[in-house]
Formats: sequence, structure tokens, C-alpha cells
Amino acid sequence: MPSPSDARLADLFLDMLAAERGAARNTIEAYTRDLTDYLGHLAGTGETAAEVEPASVRAYLAGLGARGLGPASAARRLSAIRQFHKFLYAEGHVAKDPTASTGGPKQPRGLPKVLSTADVDRLIATARGAADQPDAAPGATLRAVRMLCLVELLYATGLRVSELISLPRAAARARERFIIVRGKGRKERLVPLTETAREVARRWLDLSEAVPGPWLFPAESESGHLTRQAFARDLKALAGAAGLRGDRVSPHVLRHAFASHLLQNGADLRVVQELLGHADIATTQIYTHVLDERLKGMVRDLHPMSDPGQT
Repeated sequence: MPSPSDARLADLFLDMLAAERGAARNTIEAYTRDLTDYLGHLAGTGETAAEVEPASVRAYLAGLGARGLGPASAARRLSAIRQFHKFLYAEGHVAKDPTASTGGPKQPRGLPKVLSTADVDRLIATARGAADQPDAAPGATLRAVRMLCLVELLYATGLRVSELISLPRAAARARERFIIVRGKGRKERLVPLTETAREVARRWLDLSEAVPGPWLFPAESESGHLTRQAFARDLKALAGAAGLRGDRVSPHVLRHAFASHLLQNGADLRVVQELLGHADIATTQIYTHVLDERLKGMVRDLHPMSDPGQT
């Protein structure tokens, strides 16, 4: 069995998959089995996820074939281990990622789920309708305005959900039209705010001013602020009220919508990279399917030798 400390880290990773990425139950169960086997192996060798070396990871993977796992199952196990260690490193739980140099069969990378602008408009309109109910109880209004603020800020900025829920109150008090966000690796970046997002943030700040604490979205949790699990749960409920499928809407999907809609409207890929806080533009290039369509349209419509009747 995994050590208690590794079991806790695995739980944090699985919670992130469910809340931030909207992973299905079957996916969570598969990751749980893979990580339980891997971490159990580490416990048997006297290692932990925080101290395991790349050679140990490779040795574990090499032994999967001898245990009867086929190439596809081994590739899935490697993917689970990589994502686990990448998460631990990015969140600051460990000092290194032992899988960074671990090779394996490349799997095709799927396109992110993306909501249309009409879907996002419907989501925000539903949140605003709940926040503006004149006869709602004070507690219901507080929760509705908080949700409206969360959705408006997330779609306006493309923040990671961990960055959004841990924003300080100062983010809503600032007079500037941008906020300073501390992202992965404790790197800071400037993120512009729309006027609508600023207005909703000030409205939420006024309503929640009596709640103590330094966070913009305080809550009774270990961290003192709203958890990503609670936000993801409430967001799915909002999606249902807006007539959208809950499994298509998550905080991560709204971040994807922010990036894709910017590119659809002509934003430069490098600008989107900076706004998302990606260290490597290769990470941002998952959105090039949006650029492909826009560029094909530009060539079709603007090139002097293009055939007007060609699609």
C-alpha cells in the first residue's frame, strides 16, 4: 500500500482531476488504480513520490511488461504517473519531477473541450439572473453574486482555477484595469480585466466585506478560501440551470474558452501564451486548430489568386 504521505498527494491530484478538468468517474477510478499500484511499488522499495529518482520510475515501467501489461496499458500507466508528478511539481508539493526525462510511446493529444460564445453568454446570463433576483434570501444572493463574480473573472482572464480561488481581496480593490497573478513556479504576470469583471468584483467585495480573511473568495476550508471542488460543483449546477450539459462545463473548459475565443477574434498566439501563463508556447499551440480555420478563411477571402467559389 502507498505510504500515508503519498496517499494524501494522490488524493490531491485526483481531486484536481475531478474539479478542475471535470474527469469522469471511470477516468478517476482508472487513475486511482494506476497510482495505487505505482505508489505501492514505491513503498515496497522504501521510496516516496517526493524523493523517487528517474531511474526508479523507468525500472517500474520496464517491469510492467513482465507483469502482463500490454503497450496500451503501459502507456496509460506512464501518462498517469507523468501527470501526477507534473501536478506535484507545479503545485509546489515536491522539488523535482522525476518523469521529465522519461520516454514512452507518444499518444495523440486531443483537442480541449471548448464552449461557444453563445454557450458562455448563456452561462453568464443565467448567473446574472440568479444574482439579480429581488426577492431572494440574503444567503442565496451572496452565493449567486459570488458565482457571477467567479464566472465573469474566469472568462475575462483565463486564470487557472487555483489562481482564481486564491485571489486576494486587493485584486477587487485595485483601481488599475489589471491584476497581478502569481502562477506556476511563483511567477507573476499582469492580466487585464474587463470593465464588467471589475464591476462584478466590486459588487461581490461590498457584499462579502464583513467576512474576515485576506481572500477574495473566503470559505471555511483548510486554506481559508473557496476550494476548486466546491467551485466546480457549483459551476456544473449553474450549467444545468443554463441548459448546458454539466459534463461539458468546468473551470478548465472556461479557461479554454477564453483562449480559443481570443484567437478566433484575431489575438496573437504569443499574447495568449502570456495571458495564460504558459512558460512554453508549445503548450499554447493546442489551440492552433482555431488559428488553422481563421488562416484558411483569410487566405480564401483575401488572397488575389483564391477561387471565390472554393470552400
